Amino acid sequence: MNTSVQKTEWERAVVLRSIRDVLPLAIAVIPWGVLAGSLAIETGLTPLQAQCMSLFVFAGAVQLASLNLIQLMSPWIAIFSTTFVISSRHLLYSAVYRQEALKLPRLKRYLLAFILTDEMFVVSENYRKETGAFSYAYAVTAGLVFYVVWNIATFAGISLGEALGNTEDLGFEFAVAAIFIVMVMPGVTNLPVLGAVLVSAIVAVVSELNGLSYGILLAGLSGMLSGFVLEKWRGVQS
Repeated sequence: MNTSVQKTEWERAVVLRSIRDVLPLAIAVIPWGVLAGSLAIETGLTPLQAQCMSLFVFAGAVQLASLNLIQLMSPWIAIFSTTFVISSRHLLYSAVYRQEALKLPRLKRYLLAFILTDEMFVVSENYRKETGAFSYAYAVTAGLVFYVVWNIATFAGISLGEALGNTEDLGFEFAVAAIFIVMVMPGVTNLPVLGAVLVSAIVAVVSELNGLSYGILLAGLSGMLSGFVLEKWRGVQS
């Protein structure tokens, strides 16, 4: 197979495979979407504003973080810097797709960039490893399925916000951790990756217990550094 060939045609089998692969992750994220919609209403946004946040921002972690900061009446620079740090991982995702994206028309590139989420990236990369080629149809289908489910969940959270009461008591926020655990664990296949995961987890927990506001950023950097060091050490040992 020529791995440089892009499968951009909308084959029925590719679309159905994409839906099948991403749907479990999309369903699992429903509590997260409900939480985002409900929290937006609690923060003081109108139902229209709350729904537009999911329609146009479409970034769960960013939405929850920014809503919490708005509740705390944080300055705009704090909101901007926090959301930038949280979203910075998408720079790495987009770099992976750079060569494929350059071959696409501009509108297709914009669509791919807009629906690029953690979940879409994971299933699309797994599909590319399996088939040997990037599939635009697969990636976009996965992204759109996730987008639709996320917005339906947000609408449910907006509609049921008052009935649900304090959503924090329901433990919906655990959906965030559960989703990332499911996505990360299959990739833990060697010592450097395992070290990066463990170090990140430990630093994140310690930071949370000590009230460090940039604990997530510190955990990410610590994990990357430890993975890099272990990879170099493994190379020296071999």
